[in-house]
Amino acid sequence: MATDKNSVMFRYFLIVLVMSLIGLAVAVRAGFIMFGEKEYWKEVADRFVKENVPVRPMRGNILSADGKLMASSLPEYRVYMDFLAGGEKKDKLLKKHMKEICEGLHRIFPERSAADFRRSLTEGRRKKSRSWPLMGRRVSYTEYKAMKKLPVLGMNRYSGGMYEQVYNRRKKPFGSLAARTLGDLYPDTALGAKNGIELAFDSLLKGREGKSHRQKVRNRYVAIVDVPPADGCDIVTTLDVDMQDICEKALTDKLQELGAEEGTAILMEVKTGDVKAIVNMTRGKDGVYREERNMAISDMMEPGSTFKTASLMVALEDGKITPQTEVDTGDGTHDFWGSEMRDHNWTRGGYGRMDATRALEVSSNVGVSLLIERAYGDDPGRFVDGLKRMSLNQPMGLQIAGEGKPNIKGPDERTFAKTTLPWMSIGYETQLPPMNMLAFYNAIANGGKMMRPRLVKAAMKDGKTVKEFPTEVINPRICSEKTLDEIRGMLWSVVNNGLGKPAGSSQFDVAGKTGTAQISQGKAGYTADGRRYLVSFCGYFPADRPKYSCIVAIKKRGLPASGGTMAGTVFARIAERVYAKDLRRPLDEAADSVVHGIPDVKRGDLAEAERALRALDVEVRTEGNAAAAGDAGHWGTARKEQAAVCLRQESGGAQGGQMPDVRGMGAKDAVYLLEKEGWKVRVKGAGKVKKAARSGKEVTLVMSGG
Repeated sequence: MATDKNSVMFRYFLIVLVMSLIGLAVAVRAGFIMFGEKEYWKEVADRFVKENVPVRPMRGNILSADGKLMASSLPEYRVYMDFLAGGEKKDKLLKKHMKEICEGLHRIFPERSAADFRRSLTEGRRKKSRSWPLMGRRVSYTEYKAMKKLPVLGMNRYSGGMYEQVYNRRKKPFGSLAARTLGDLYPDTALGAKNGIELAFDSLLKGREGKSHRQKVRNRYVAIVDVPPADGCDIVTTLDVDMQDICEKALTDKLQELGAEEGTAILMEVKTGDVKAIVNMTRGKDGVYREERNMAISDMMEPGSTFKTASLMVALEDGKITPQTEVDTGDGTHDFWGSEMRDHNWTRGGYGRMDATRALEVSSNVGVSLLIERAYGDDPGRFVDGLKRMSLNQPMGLQIAGEGKPNIKGPDERTFAKTTLPWMSIGYETQLPPMNMLAFYNAIANGGKMMRPRLVKAAMKDGKTVKEFPTEVINPRICSEKTLDEIRGMLWSVVNNGLGKPAGSSQFDVAGKTGTAQISQGKAGYTADGRRYLVSFCGYFPADRPKYSCIVAIKKRGLPASGGTMAGTVFARIAERVYAKDLRRPLDEAADSVVHGIPDVKRGDLAEAERALRALDVEVRTEGNAAAAGDAGHWGTARKEQAAVCLRQESGGAQGGQMPDVRGMGAKDAVYLLEKEGWKVRVKGAGKVKKAARSGKEVTLVMSGG
């Protein structure tokens, strides 16, 4: 059939015309929308798009020196219900699954019954609330995920109605350990950190906030990240969790025993100034001790007798005295410019004549004050300059906020009276935080070099060090080598021959000084009823090779008050446990796989002993009846030789009606022998038989551990 050319062309032009008209219409409409309806459509777009939505970063962790987690962030949620979301369809689903939802919530939160949840949801639905709390508290991530698995609640916010507010809660896995030093965050994360390391290093911990926008696509909001957040750095502290636990336990036990108001303990590494533990305990109204404030760095207290060390150091350095310089303390009382000073034993007649070392050993107020008054009475400014030379007036410049500023009077101050010098020399009319006093004693242990106390070593990100905080020296030499040797000898003598004995240890030498100071009570002074005392001990260990320094300070009411028997015993407990934890044997003492030690062997059954020794590849020799040594039922002794154990038989039975000699035997062999001979046996303790006490036909074995 022939093609109608005109018909085809007509249809072609018709299609082109229609398409052109449609394109023109689209262009006209687009122009109208762009210009004529611009504001309207902008409002519509704004309802579906949210710009610059903040994306919160994860806050960094706080770690101990050995990498243990001390503070970390975990998400928590406040969960609400919008009963108008999802319309009638959601409402029908809610009614249909109400029982299932309430029972599910009860399983997740057993403290509330299913009936209670039903009443709450029914009331919120009746009120058509858009922000009805499903729980009265924050819920954990695990609880939140369990809620999302329930009917209706698992739907998105705009269909099911459940929505949440997210909080980052700071968790401390070790509970109260160093809680006040680590610090806290405000409940509202926008307010940031409150105190401690959290506040001091907030800029590193919190990271950088990101930005995103939310756009509604197919009836759902989709978050599109524009600027990703940068998570915070991890902060590595100098704290040791085990040492912190040792210090907290030792201090809290003593506070409870004394019924004390509060106490602090700080443990520092001598060479670096690293704070390994810091404890601050205050008794609450319920009698429980908690970390409430950082007394270790903020308390401005008259230090008392621990300051006598500094006073005598100044005089030693200036050549005013030697450790052998004598002073007559008389009956233990002395009048300084109309004000009487007393020694703690003044009611017993005082100490009489003694040298400077003995004055420090027994913490004689009169002795130390007379030495300082005699040396600097005409020039007190030189004494104050000596204290400043040892940096006792300097703030420590700690890495966390809240440290107190030392208050050491100068002779040009209005309050500096004639009585100030003698009282200042024994730790009154001057104020120092415990951390500052410890830094001074740490310098004595550290060869005269005063280190700035360090709490944080580094900031890390993804396992890499971002920023280091190196050790810092406050004063390279607080005194001469001669003075240092003299004062270290005197501090050793305080613990070995003086009032500091309770702080000592049988395992290693300790050096330090006790302190007992009455706390001024404002206008009432030092004589008010219910007197308060600060008892303390500050020192270092081991004295011959100092590794750690420590201060313990306790505030209590009433007498008795003794720095040695109260704070000193806490120091001793801390020192011994830290020393045991840190104990390392020299490498040359280690035995390799080809070295066999010769074991100790108790008296007893020789056959049993020989079998055990041969199993251990230990050479066995015999004395006396060699054949009998390997026979069961023969008893004897064992003697260690250089490369063998020598077994010697002896009679294990009774001789002429006498009780067998079981000393040195183990309990099993001793009981066997005695009961075989008809004795009734009681065992006290463990180890080898140390003593056998008989009463009639009954024998009590006292073991070496009993």
